[in-house]
Amino acid sequence: MATDSFFALACTAIIAFVFGLALCFGGYRFFLLLLPIWGFFFGFVLGAQAVTSILGDAFLATITSWVVGFVVGALFAVLSYLFYIVAVAIIAGSLGYAIATGLLLAIGLPMGFIVWIVGVVGAVAMAGATLFLNLQKWVIMIATAVLGAGVILGGFLILFAPGRMALENPVVATLQASPLLLIVFIVTAAAGVFVQWRTGMRWTVTEYNRWEDTATGIPAA
Repeated sequence: MATDSFFALACTAIIAFVFGLALCFGGYRFFLLLLPIWGFFFGFVLGAQAVTSILGDAFLATITSWVVGFVVGALFAVLSYLFYIVAVAIIAGSLGYAIATGLLLAIGLPMGFIVWIVGVVGAVAMAGATLFLNLQKWVIMIATAVLGAGVILGGFLILFAPGRMALENPVVATLQASPLLLIVFIVTAAAGVFVQWRTGMRWTVTEYNRWEDTATGIPAA
């Protein structure tokens, strides 16, 4: 049983590591492919944490949190696939949410309604600023690099931290595992931004509206 459990964790960690690498170092170039996947992941965590924050249950401890997480995740995935503007808002919003909640969790606040609300406000603010200031390209590169580095780190932590903690609170899980992992995270994220900037100078992601079957832009140079 223990061997089967470790094998499942190892497979999950490998999948997370590979996806994190693609997101961190190729997030802009492979934006159209990766964003529905990330939209589902972010929506799932956001929905599940909403239930946790409102009802006070442990993360993913109830069927309700799983159902809400899957519904929100599926909605985000479909919308990000159909509409470019929504995909950008989701990736920017997930960065704002991660920064806002991460800072509060890092100073010792437990995941609860206040932290969740602050995270939602951070997500809306980041998404709004990105679209209003027309910073889509830079935000996509920075967000995918940072979030990809987090997924890489999360894949590593799955093997050494409880799965739910690594998913819900990677900051605390990282500090408990080793403060040096934060340095690895920062270096990886910075490398991701640099690589995407270098490879993305000749690329412009296609702006699309698949609902109306329209697209503008240049997918590659």
